[in-house]
Amino acid sequence: MAYSEDHIALAAEYALGTLDAEERTQVETMMAVDADFVGVVQAWELRLASLNQMVGAVEPRAVVWDNIKAAVFHAGEPQLPLVLPEPPPPPPPPPPPLADDPAFGAEAAPAEILPLPPVADDSNVVALAGRVRRWRGIASAASAIAAALLLMLGLQIFQPDALPEAIRPKPRVQTVEVKVPAPALTPSAQYVALLQGPSGGPAFIMTIDGATKNFTVRKVGATSEPGKSFELWLISDRLPQPRSLGVIGVGDFTERPVLSGYDSDVINGATYAVTVEPDGGSPTGQPTSAPIFTGKLIETVQGAPPR
Repeated sequence: MAYSEDHIALAAEYALGTLDAEERTQVETMMAVDADFVGVVQAWELRLASLNQMVGAVEPRAVVWDNIKAAVFHAGEPQLPLVLPEPPPPPPPPPPPLADDPAFGAEAAPAEILPLPPVADDSNVVALAGRVRRWRGIASAASAIAAALLLMLGLQIFQPDALPEAIRPKPRVQTVEVKVPAPALTPSAQYVALLQGPSGGPAFIMTIDGATKNFTVRKVGATSEPGKSFELWLISDRLPQPRSLGVIGVGDFTERPVLSGYDSDVINGATYAVTVEPDGGSPTGQPTSAPIFTGKLIETVQGAPPR
């Protein structure tokens, strides 16, 4: 089956782990209903896994581990605060000489030079400076390794011929069919929504036929409670309040044609939610509890291209 560039890009970013939660859910939904798309994701995982072969193991020198152990051990010891001694008070000025003093009128004797106060012990400051230099060296080495990995990754993507033959990626040819984007709910297209809770794992799978707007809900992992019913709701910012799509039956499959009264843009952009209601559905026409399973539609089978 041919996939669009967006689908292939999603598969690649899923293998890299750079998608957000909503995009990962979209990819996992496509993988749950399309076995061929699983092969596309696995192909990207195999391609990106070869990056591990580009990095060889490097054994650090023994002195590096010794310095790390010494720094960690020294960091665990309590350090005394650095306290500077109080400076001595200045000496009082000498009294002025009297008239009958023999020293009156003579030149003043040079002032006595006081010794400098003793310098506090700065061994802890020196040890801290040495520790900072060691950790700075380790951080620089880690940055150099990361830069080397980025360089090798760039070479593999943009200039694979510059790499050695052993780690050079094998050329792969893949045909990509680009189609003009179709409007929402294209006739003959198929759409699917994976309804799941916060803890993950699908509870229901909802499929919609783009031509008839009929939908089918398949029970996957949900377990009903005695005296309770699961009710399906359509939530859209184009509608003032949630609209009920009916109670989900106790069987494995529930089919409904109630979406025929809604516009295609409402159906395609809505959020579908499942609540637990009293037996037979909500008596008020509105949800009586918070949704426990939610999901959004994605297109799994494209319709015929426009002529």
